[in-house]
Amino acid sequence: MKKLSMTYRFLRKVGLNYSETEYGDISLYTVIKRVCKTYKDGFLLKYGMNSWLLSPLLPRKIRPAILRSIGCKVGKGVFIGDNVKVDAGHADLILLEDHVHVAGGCRLLCHQRNLSNYFVGDDYAKLGYRLSPILLKKGCLIGMESFILPGVTVGEGAIIGAGSLVTKDIPAWTIATGRPAKVVKQIPVRKDENIDF
Repeated sequence: MKKLSMTYRFLRKVGLNYSETEYGDISLYTVIKRVCKTYKDGFLLKYGMNSWLLSPLLPRKIRPAILRSIGCKVGKGVFIGDNVKVDAGHADLILLEDHVHVAGGCRLLCHQRNLSNYFVGDDYAKLGYRLSPILLKKGCLIGMESFILPGVTVGEGAIIGAGSLVTKDIPAWTIATGRPAKVVKQIPVRKDENIDF
């Protein structure tokens, strides 16, 4: 059995039930650095993302800039609606390509407990996390109040219906909706209207 760091044992003693896999061999410096980043990012997300004073500039200028500042990779012309929540601790795993639209109330989550080694009688809090990136391809739309889970890629031009739970990749130029989201329509190719016969 691997020896747990003194910092980890102290955190457990004060009641912080972190996963051994993620925090078992952690230094005090790393904890302080994470706490400072969490507070800075939390402040920006809470007070910058939905400031009434800056509301005309929020969706296309300020919110994308805030997401960049906490580590997300955000392209040009991105629209971020109000009350969008991102996995701030793993923001570096979120990539939004050019002209992506994320409507209000959506959540982008890059981590979840790894249940592959979870059995009857195990302590859920001791499970490690599975980290996976989220990729929203060029021009896709995530409808209001939708939830994107770790490891999901939403294809170019795809539309996710409001209130959807996206658990797996969505192909380009499709419409998907539901909990879990399923493709319900292929977006058609526009016919050339200027053809002379």
